Amino acid sequence: MNVTDIDNTGASAGDLKSCIAGFILSIVLTAIPFVVVMSSVMPRSVILFCIFGSAIIQILVHLHYFLHLDASSAARWNILVLLFTLLIMILFVGGSIWIMHNLNYRMM
Repeated sequence: MNVTDIDNTGASAGDLKSCIAGFILSIVLTAIPFVVVMSSVMPRSVILFCIFGSAIIQILVHLHYFLHLDASSAARWNILVLLFTLLIMILFVGGSIWIMHNLNYRMM
């Protein structure tokens, strides 16, 4: 097999600077909700918004810095697989919650 025949469309491993930046962002995004909850000076709705917001941003940080998923054409298939996996997980979790709610309703 020739070197030019190798398909190199997968995600790159990234460099050390990128991994350290992702690690530091992950620590900061974990510490923010912890500090907000422990200080308990904000209303409950603001605390929940902070927790969910930090979680969503942390998911995006992990996808970008550690899984190296971005908008490049080489990573589009990986993003499609990730979206399909997310759809399947939503169906499983949503279906399970729906079944448990229905069973709880019928038992009352």
